[in-house]
Amino acid sequence: MALVLKVENLTKRYKGITAVDHISFELAEGEIVGLLGPNGAGKTTTIQMLLSLVEPTEGHIEIFGEGLSTSREKILEKVNFAAPYAALPYNLTVYENLMVFCLLYGVRERREKIETLLREFRLAEFRNQRTGALSSGEQTRIGLAKAFLNDPKLLLLDEPTASLDPAIAQHLRTLVCQKMKAVHGAILWTSHNMREMEMVCDRIIFLSLGKIIAGDTIKNLQDRYKKRDLEELFIFLAQ
Repeated sequence: MALVLKVENLTKRYKGITAVDHISFELAEGEIVGLLGPNGAGKTTTIQMLLSLVEPTEGHIEIFGEGLSTSREKILEKVNFAAPYAALPYNLTVYENLMVFCLLYGVRERREKIETLLREFRLAEFRNQRTGALSSGEQTRIGLAKAFLNDPKLLLLDEPTASLDPAIAQHLRTLVCQKMKAVHGAILWTSHNMREMEMVCDRIIFLSLGKIIAGDTIKNLQDRYKKRDLEELFIFLAQ
C-alpha cells in the first residue's frame, strides 16, 4: 500500500515546553490509525501541525509523497478534518456554511454534493436553521459533513464523536469508515472512547508527554502488556 502520511522527528516547543517530542510514524492508504493518549499528550498539537495550522519546531511532514512545507496548497486540497472545537460560523445556516466551504474548496456540482451530505449525515431537517441555534451534537455532525465536501484522501479526526449520543455516533462511525474506504483514504483518529477505537482502528499510536511510547495493532499491544482490553491498556500506559 502507498504511504499517505510520513512524519519524521516532528517536534513542537512553546517557550521551553515541549508539546510534541521527536515523533515519527507513517499512515498507509486505506488505514485507520488511532492517536491515543491522556490530556496534554500532544495529540491535538500533532494534528494542527499536519494541517499546517501550527509550524513545527523541528521535523518533516510528507503527505501524498510531497513535503507539507513546500507543497501546502496542493496537499491540503486532498485533506480535511473535523473536531468539536472547530466551530463553524454561528450566524450562517447549515446550508450556507456548507456552501461557503464548497466555494473555498472549489467543489464542483456544489448543490448536489451538499444535498447528498445533508442526507447522509441526517442534517436535512436543519438545512435552513442557523448553526449557532443547534445543539453541540448537531454542530458536530455539520463539521463532519463539511469534512467530506472535498472527498479527502487523508482525514484527521480529533474527538469527532465526543458530543454525540451512542446511536448517532455509531451511524457516523460506520458512514465515515465507508466513505473513506470507497476512496482508499486514510484516517488519523483521536478519541478517549476506547470502544470506538477498538471498532475502527487497524492499529494505534500512544502518546505520553509528547513522545510515542507504544504503537502496534491493538491485539499485539494487549498481548505484549497482558491487558484484557484497550481501556485497561490505556490506563496502564497513561500511568
